[in-house]
This record gives sequence, structure tokens and C-alpha cells, in this order.
Amino acid sequence: MIISIASGKGGTGKTTIATNLATSLDSRVTLLDCDVEEPNSHLFIKPQREQLEKAFAFVPEINDQLCTACGRCVEICQFNALTLISDNILVFPELCHSCEGCLAVCPEHAVEEGRRELGDIKSSRSGQLTFVQGCLRIGEAMSPPLIKRVRGTIKPGELVIIDAPPGTSCPAITSMKDSDFVLLVTEPTPFGLHDLILAHEAVKQLELPCALIINRSDIGDNSVWEYADSNGLPILLEIPFDRQIAEIYSRGHILVEEVPAWRQTFQSLFRTITSLVDSEKVVQ
Repeated sequence: MIISIASGKGGTGKTTIATNLATSLDSRVTLLDCDVEEPNSHLFIKPQREQLEKAFAFVPEINDQLCTACGRCVEICQFNALTLISDNILVFPELCHSCEGCLAVCPEHAVEEGRRELGDIKSSRSGQLTFVQGCLRIGEAMSPPLIKRVRGTIKPGELVIIDAPPGTSCPAITSMKDSDFVLLVTEPTPFGLHDLILAHEAVKQLELPCALIINRSDIGDNSVWEYADSNGLPILLEIPFDRQIAEIYSRGHILVEEVPAWRQTFQSLFRTITSLVDSEKVVQ
């Protein structure tokens, strides 16, 4: 099962939920930090003996000896990474989305496989927890190709928890896609509600089952609860604005390890998610 922890905006407590859920379970679990532009799950997991792997993406290279400037590669590229000027094909690597369409359609086999570095994939294992995070190369314009590489480390049959990037753009969609369940994390403020609505609409477009966690639940107003009720969005957990929780977080510690009662809360959360996923499969 793959559970994605997502939010419409940053700072709602998404990483707190992901790390505590992953470390609360008494079973083998893989935690993926797919927020590759700003990964921070490692601040709480504190991985040891990390394995480092460079990640690369396909970029076309044009063999001028074979190219006839037919332009088919330019026609198929939706992102303008290729252009035809004076019978020459120019490549703009930063715009390439690595779909390999140009490689497939070139009749002269003049498109060859090049690559550009995306960043690093770091992995470690501690007890029953496997932790994988992506770190985008400074200057790299697009994070989805690296997110796909991080997700590519998932093995069949694994229980996976994904700490997704905030927002509803391509990085968040790439992280959540093909998940079995999405936990949306928000806070009861006007900004929280606005971005929750955007995130919820995105998840509905992906046709993924989802539920809500409200962090700092004793601030703000009731608008988030009203939205959840009117849209059939289950609220699985409410976390209060508590000084003890804030202090544990600020020290980079795990809540479920510091306060045993929270371990039981997150284990109960996981059982509820499992039940919802199973019921969704029955409906399908």
C-alpha cells in the first residue's frame, strides 16, 4: 500500500505526519521524501550509513551526420526542447521532460541518448524503516523527473509512505499519482482552507481516496470542518496547537517516540486508513 501525505501549502505539518506515521508502525515500512526541492524528513529520521546514487534524465543529442532536418522530433516535443533553425536541430536540455518521443519518431536514428544530472537519491535502513530521499541538483529546473526516480525505488508489496511536496503543481501530482490513499494535512485558517480546497480538487481529479488531518486544530475558525462536512471528506485526526508538541518538533525529535500515547494514536490512524482502502476496493 502506498499512502501519500500531501497539503495545499507548506508549513501545515505534512512532514510531521509522514515521519510519525512511518516510525509508529510495528512492521516494515518505506518512507520516501519526495519534496526533493526542500527535503527535511531526514532532520527527524536522522539516517545512518546513507547510500548515495546519482540520478540522471534522458536528454536528446543530435547526430548531425545522420540528421536530415525532417523536423519530426520538433513536432512531437510538447515542451519546445527542440527547434529547427536553418536545417539544424537545436536542443534546449533544461526544457526537456525526458519523454523520449523524439528518440522514437526519428526515421534516421539521428537522435541519440544523452543525459543530464538531476540530483542525488539517498537511502538508508534502520530497523524496520527504509528511508529514501531525493535532493534536486542546484540549478535543475524541474523536479518531477527526480521524484519519479525516487518513486522508482519502491519494491512490489512494500508499505510506502510518501512525504509529498506542498501545492498542486506537477511535483505534487507526480508524488501522489498511483497512490492507494492520500492524507491531506491542513490548518483551520483562511489560507489553510483556500489551499485545502485546491489540493482536494487535485486529488479528486486523480480519483484517489483521501481524508483529512487538521493540525493546530484549536486555532482559527470552523470553516475547514464545514468544508469537510459538506464535501464528504473524512477527518481522521486533529492535532492541537500544543507547546509540548512544538518543543519536540523544534528539537528534531519524533513525537511518537517522546510521547507513547501518540504512537497509539498514529497506529490507530493507520488502521483506519487500511479499513478505508479495503472498503474502497470492495466498492470498485
